[in-house]
Amino acid sequence: MVWAWARVVGGVGLLAVLLWQVGGGPFLAGVRLIDAPALAAALVIGVLTTVCAAWRWSLVAGGLGVRLPLTTAVAHCYRAVFLNATLPGGVLGDVHRAVRHGRDAGDVGRGIRAVIWERTAGQVVLLGVALVVLAAFPSPVRSYLPAASALVVAGGLVAVLAARALPDGGRSRWVRALRTAVDDVRAGLLARRTWFGVVVASAVMVAGHLATFLVAARTAGSDAPLSRLLPLTLLALLAMGLPLNIAGFGPREGVAAWAFGAAGLSAAQGVATATVYGALVLVASLPGAAVLLARRSRIPVAAEGTSGDDC
Repeated sequence: MVWAWARVVGGVGLLAVLLWQVGGGPFLAGVRLIDAPALAAALVIGVLTTVCAAWRWSLVAGGLGVRLPLTTAVAHCYRAVFLNATLPGGVLGDVHRAVRHGRDAGDVGRGIRAVIWERTAGQVVLLGVALVVLAAFPSPVRSYLPAASALVVAGGLVAVLAARALPDGGRSRWVRALRTAVDDVRAGLLARRTWFGVVVASAVMVAGHLATFLVAARTAGSDAPLSRLLPLTLLALLAMGLPLNIAGFGPREGVAAWAFGAAGLSAAQGVATATVYGALVLVASLPGAAVLLARRSRIPVAAEGTSGDDC
């Protein structure tokens, strides 16, 4: 509960600092500049990224021994994206789909772990793409990339060595938890039948999110070349992994303001671009609202039928 409130307070604090620094103009300007072509592009890209997210989730869940049909995964993912885009923290939709799928499958623990690992896989692929792109194109963080890359490689090596050093048996709760995590990674992410699909789905999702961000930048009025915008949008995407936001707003806008300003563009343009991106993502997630409404409309009918049978 404390951490949940801390996330909300952190998101509010970030937005307050942004409003103090750049004012409300860039936020309002970003919303006013959204047009029909941008909304259409966001909806199409949203279909692609959501189906890929569902495919990745289905692969990982299957690797962990929890059946998840693709059509069911797509509906749950749309609902999760909508909840993530409208509720504080940016992760409540994923928590909901993890618990719901676990209950449906009869194993809440595996259901939750499947979502954790498929989201982790997505972040790893995003980080890999970011390191390549940020090294290839000029960006405000280019000088820090050697150190960042060394840390990533060192972290990976430590994780591999730690996994190999784990005892086969052990009564410690931490040892059992780490052993479960290693087994999950092997079965759900690195197995021959899953790893390629997980990587492809994650890469397509990263490309889709970047494309949406670039559409947002053009919609917000930025005429900078793509080679200049691409690393800046990647930095904003990385910031979205921080669970300190209010309905998606917070770190994304803060990092976009800093990155655009440091790259010689204006901080206001960065905020406007991030605001447009948030609005486009919200529109692309609206099928998730339809899934929620359909679910709610079925519950009273089912309850009524149950009552009649009891009578």
